[in-house]
Amino acid sequence: MCDAADEPRELSEKRDDTDGDTAFRNDIARWMAERLQGEFAPLRHRGGPGDEDAFPQQRKAWERVLADGGWTCVGWPKEHGGRALSIAQQVIFHEEYARAGGPGRMGHIGEGLIGPTLIAYGTEDQKRRFLPSIRDGSTFWCQGYSEPNAGSDLANVQTRAEQDAASGDWIVNGQKVWTSLAHESDWIFVLARCDAGSRGNRGLIFLLMPLAQPGVEIRPIRQISGSAEFNEVFFDGARAKAVDVVGQPGDGWKIAMALLGFERGLSTLGQQMHFRHELDMVIAAARVNGALRNPAIKRRLAQAWAGLRTMRYNALRMLSGDSDGQLRGESLIYKYYWSNWHRMLGELAMDVLGADGNLLGADDARRARLQGLFLFSRADTIYAGTNEIQLNIIAERGLGMPKEARGQA
Repeated sequence: MCDAADEPRELSEKRDDTDGDTAFRNDIARWMAERLQGEFAPLRHRGGPGDEDAFPQQRKAWERVLADGGWTCVGWPKEHGGRALSIAQQVIFHEEYARAGGPGRMGHIGEGLIGPTLIAYGTEDQKRRFLPSIRDGSTFWCQGYSEPNAGSDLANVQTRAEQDAASGDWIVNGQKVWTSLAHESDWIFVLARCDAGSRGNRGLIFLLMPLAQPGVEIRPIRQISGSAEFNEVFFDGARAKAVDVVGQPGDGWKIAMALLGFERGLSTLGQQMHFRHELDMVIAAARVNGALRNPAIKRRLAQAWAGLRTMRYNALRMLSGDSDGQLRGESLIYKYYWSNWHRMLGELAMDVLGADGNLLGADDARRARLQGLFLFSRADTIYAGTNEIQLNIIAERGLGMPKEARGQA
């Protein structure tokens, strides 16, 4: 059986590289090492899930450094300011970025979600106005999907959008919740109901809205880990201009689903490298406190390593399809798989710490990071669609099984 503890880094993805890929990988590693110093040194391995409110201003400044080096939007077409890197090169970039300790991207929502969506479905005017500021790290976006009374049912949208006959603007009233980094964002894309008589995924509209306007209120949500990266966003007569509708009124569900397809894209490789760093921290803690001598712990570490490799190869399968944001079978299982794996890693971290894991305080940075991993990963199988919802999606959309019986609202 492969021993994760004996080779936390030696078994590298580099074995799959060509000579040209190796040179490219080395160039990225060198660039990252040269710049993650000085004022940016504290950002190493910070700002990931459960830690997204760490160093927000420094991470925004880091986005501009990335942009100056040509390392934002690397997969976008050149006509939209990207590098048009191949899938293999994008994989290498995301892996080396995370391996170097590159901080969680403040521009992820813009670069990885709304940017590709606008490239695929936006008007030429929308592309001209929004894409350059995403690429250069000067405008930051958040996602207005989840609502407090909808649970994991994304189609149960209650936020309303009514068109002002005089101006053509859309007047928005309602509430979104669990909005990551809304308090640090400039714009939000919002899924709202534009047909008052519609139900479910019909009659929806996809709007681009500035947050700095009357009628928008942002309230932070404090979590069990002490972090407050999520927010509630309230709309009370806020406005979206008519030119800031993506697609047509009524197309909201199609656009929203395409965006979720992009969410399960290349950034998943970076997410996995972050997971690898967390696994390495767990292994290091087991070495220090002797937990590695426990056969059960050693076996679970090996299983975690194998699960992470499985995740990588499924992600590569996902990336082999078209880049239109449509969810393929490989994509349907991804969230269910990684969220359960990550939650089990958090549980393993606490078992490795043993009684020491019950101590609170910032005197031990490693212990605090592993405690944070455990606390935040408890939510992984709930947010962005619970395990139960994910299994329904796999059954109904992936396997073509009959839909689950649902009561009439």
